[in-house]
Amino acid sequence: MKKKLRFSFLLPTLLIAAVVGHDYGDALSKSILFFEGQRSGYLPQDQRLAWRGNSGLSDGWTYNTDLVGGYYDAGDNVKFNFPMSFTTTLLSWSIIEFGDSMPPHELRNALVAVRWATDYLLKIVSQPNRIFVQVGDPNIDHNCWERPEDMDTERTVYAVDAPNAASDVAGETAAALAAASMAFRSSDSGYAETLLRNAVKAFQFADSYRGAYSDNPNIRDGACPFYCDFDGYQDELLWGAAWLRRASQDDTYLNYIEMNGKTLGADENINEFGWDNKHAGINVLVSKEVLEANKYTLQSYKASADSFMCTLVPESSSSHIDYSPGGLIYKPGGSNLQHATTISFLLLVYANYLAKTSQSVNCGNLYVTPASLRLQAKKQVDYILGSNPLGLSYMVGYSNNFPQRIHHRGSSLPSIKDHPQFIACKEGSIYFNSTNPNPNVLVGAVVGGPGKDDAYNDDRVDFRKSEPTTYINAPFVGVLAYFAANPNPS
Repeated sequence: MKKKLRFSFLLPTLLIAAVVGHDYGDALSKSILFFEGQRSGYLPQDQRLAWRGNSGLSDGWTYNTDLVGGYYDAGDNVKFNFPMSFTTTLLSWSIIEFGDSMPPHELRNALVAVRWATDYLLKIVSQPNRIFVQVGDPNIDHNCWERPEDMDTERTVYAVDAPNAASDVAGETAAALAAASMAFRSSDSGYAETLLRNAVKAFQFADSYRGAYSDNPNIRDGACPFYCDFDGYQDELLWGAAWLRRASQDDTYLNYIEMNGKTLGADENINEFGWDNKHAGINVLVSKEVLEANKYTLQSYKASADSFMCTLVPESSSSHIDYSPGGLIYKPGGSNLQHATTISFLLLVYANYLAKTSQSVNCGNLYVTPASLRLQAKKQVDYILGSNPLGLSYMVGYSNNFPQRIHHRGSSLPSIKDHPQFIACKEGSIYFNSTNPNPNVLVGAVVGGPGKDDAYNDDRVDFRKSEPTTYINAPFVGVLAYFAANPNPS
């Protein structure tokens, strides 16, 4: 029998710029600050990115409902509630796992960022048998290059009423509210209870009327192809139930994830984690109960989590994640850094769960240690912060070399503070087409990032590479919190 090796793996390091130490604490502060630049609604007195102003103040009026607030998902002015809920879940999970590693003032800032989202998410589930899934017509919005403060495009409200289905958005909203209830439990128990109560309500809607929100003909033209549910709604049901179990410790949800794992596809698509596909995240989240509470009825989830970790090890026989020559995790499509940040987050969370119970991952002929998983995550983080072939930080405002022409309306147009005159829909085109750097620095924004060849052109037009999103940043908050406290992990 071949002896199994205890293994610490190395990633491809061709062409990487000279590795320098990174200021993870500075990057953490900036990754949280970014969310202030994405705010919709009435901005508070302590708004730190002062080039932003109030926007979207009549959102919801066509339903005679207050839908003011929340976040714009990326560089546009639409509120897509599916990725916004995922962003909220990951921000909350960052606090749950790594909040103790944050300086107290940054923990407060992170909770403020979560609450900006949850105050809005409570509104979208405030009416019986209805969930609001989006505000803003993206086809009209994307036809303009306009500051959010000047928005004069139609603020179409997209709602799903029972018995029509929105299991994906409602399930993710349940996960977000449940996770946030844990994040707030020690600082605001009353708010935490409100969040958990509404999480239960959102999950009931998701589970009672099963189906994808984007299959609804009244929703499809607004949601697709932007945030269509491409991977099915089943994962969001398991994800919502898993978070309700974690937050409430109610055995009803334990039974749900035990009984529904097979029928809802828990064994599928384990090599991905993002706003549309939650499977790898579910497996890591549920594994905590197997590792720490010996819930062996959930063993299949842990087996899938182990399998996912093995896919990330280049020397493992089951490896099938691609890396760029410079060592960046790469998946086809746009916004590649969303994969690097979400996967790094899962690597660190799983490493913590394993370390707490003194376990490793069995990858056939290799044992992969928690330290190995942390090293893997660190390589991704360092790449994003500048240890890459271009020596470019993909976080705006971090280091002296970062993207200057990001695909973001508010950042690229003159601030309403400097240019109070209205800039109409098409009048912004001259700023979009300009080769000048953006006048407003969206500090902390992590852009979509380079391609498979490590190449990146600082080009506002190339949105797949130059557009930041909230769901790239949300898991990065937790990752940076860990490395700020443990810059040389073991």
